[in-house]
Amino acid sequence: MPLLQACGFFIAGILFFAPAIAQENPSINTINLKPVQVAPHTYFVQGFAELGSSKNQNFISNAGFVVTPKGVVVIDALGSPTLALKLIGEIKKITPQKIVAVIVTHYHADHVYGLQEFKKIGAKIYAQAEGRSYLSSETAKQRLIASRVDFAPWVNASTRLTPADIWIDQTMKLTIGGTDFLISRVGPAHAPEDLIVNIPSEKVLFAGDLVFRGRIPFVGNADSRGWLAALDQINQSDPSIVIPGHGAYSTNPPADITFTRNYLKYLREVMTNAAVNLDPFEAAYLQADWSEYDGMPLFRAANRMNAFNVYLSIQAE
Repeated sequence: MPLLQACGFFIAGILFFAPAIAQENPSINTINLKPVQVAPHTYFVQGFAELGSSKNQNFISNAGFVVTPKGVVVIDALGSPTLALKLIGEIKKITPQKIVAVIVTHYHADHVYGLQEFKKIGAKIYAQAEGRSYLSSETAKQRLIASRVDFAPWVNASTRLTPADIWIDQTMKLTIGGTDFLISRVGPAHAPEDLIVNIPSEKVLFAGDLVFRGRIPFVGNADSRGWLAALDQINQSDPSIVIPGHGAYSTNPPADITFTRNYLKYLREVMTNAAVNLDPFEAAYLQADWSEYDGMPLFRAANRMNAFNVYLSIQAE
């Protein structure tokens, strides 16, 4: 069975539509992006709370955009070139302004496979400098190879990894059309190159995958301790609205960030003793009470992997 990528990792055993089926039956191209306005000039589209697949075109993450008098700034590029083209089309329905910039919150595939379409129309891409390490890695290359099968035909031989035009070190203030975009590195956290994007005039903060809502987070090789610190930094920014990497936008950030925080804390709580004492992971996992989370989307796909990765990362701390 194929490997599927969900926010940068692979899960075996999910049925997918073969490329030939998709090409013979274009009617399966039924994924619609519906921008939701969350502030006077800010919109976002919400991905599905499921694993990426050919059926959903890898539309499992959020993206957003801000309209300014001098152009549109997009945050994240979605999980396939097809989705990016759809987002570009939706933006054109809202404003005649050109898309001038794309800010990448982190280089996980469900957020960046659409970048090439924004590059084609002249948008300048901004990302944190650690993203270069991912782009040059064997992991990135192999995931793209697998994605060309798992998400075909939406990710295919023409899909490529697109680097940033501007690599950000720690912080940057990008001003376009009189609107300030305060870009800050908060990684290593969910990823080594995590960025948050704060737009003070809109009172909106794009949190990327530091915040998950309505589904189990993907931990992967995250720095869970750094992630918890990053959540504190988001709260200190005191935005009125937070747009997460996955799930519905928040109008009560302190409360809605609590779910991600508590999940990470619980993973660390139940794994710490076993990790420090070098006790078997399996026993620690089976002894933990997962009842608060086991009914949530992607629990079966992600939770065991999350716990194991936290177990390993604590040993390395």
